[in-house]
Amino acid sequence: MNKSRKFAAFFVINILFVLFSSLVRAQVDDNPEDGLYLEKPRLISVGLIGGVNFSQIDGDNYAGYHRIGANFGGIGYLRIYRHVAFSFEALYSQKGARSNTYRYSPADSMTIIDNYGIKLNYVEIPMMINYFDQRKSHFGLGVAVNRLLNSTETMQTTPATTINFDQYPFKKQSFDIVAGAQLHVWKGLFFNIRFQYALSPVRTVSPEEVSRAQRQFSNLWTVRLMYLFG
Repeated sequence: MNKSRKFAAFFVINILFVLFSSLVRAQVDDNPEDGLYLEKPRLISVGLIGGVNFSQIDGDNYAGYHRIGANFGGIGYLRIYRHVAFSFEALYSQKGARSNTYRYSPADSMTIIDNYGIKLNYVEIPMMINYFDQRKSHFGLGVAVNRLLNSTETMQTTPATTINFDQYPFKKQSFDIVAGAQLHVWKGLFFNIRFQYALSPVRTVSPEEVSRAQRQFSNLWTVRLMYLFG
């Protein structure tokens, strides 16, 4: 397990612990005036959300969240308890990887890779359980279903070579685990930070999936603003 996977596991475990502890406290809180995400809590609320992804792909022999892409769409909340709500999002999300640092090709020590990039455009459906505090800030944990719209992979080498990227295509569907927090800023405005890590590979770089090392996994940080209407 590399450092990014260890960090992802540590991050998710801590989010789970905090979420469980908060839900237990909510069960014994008898104050009906504790607010959720609106001045007058509603059963259903909707809003718009937008920001940027900082992403990388484990298994591409590069490291760093250098691929920057858009993340925007709509969000809805369904209140299921005083402090708890289910959220559903429909997003356009750009992911991938990027490196401008030259390195020798792992397949040919006489070839230098000058730069490398992957662009993946998805329709993404995150579904999360969220816990709200009295200031309407909230954090949540859930899963996301990703449907690939299109992909682009580029590489420049010295000396120049022709590379068949179609040999190992990216998978049309993948699944992520999602953890994030929303900070209430003003009225319906929230600041959001989120971490996602792929539960299923975005691509297999071998004819047979005989080991995890032959698969690639997307992971990213997202920074966004959200506005809830009402």
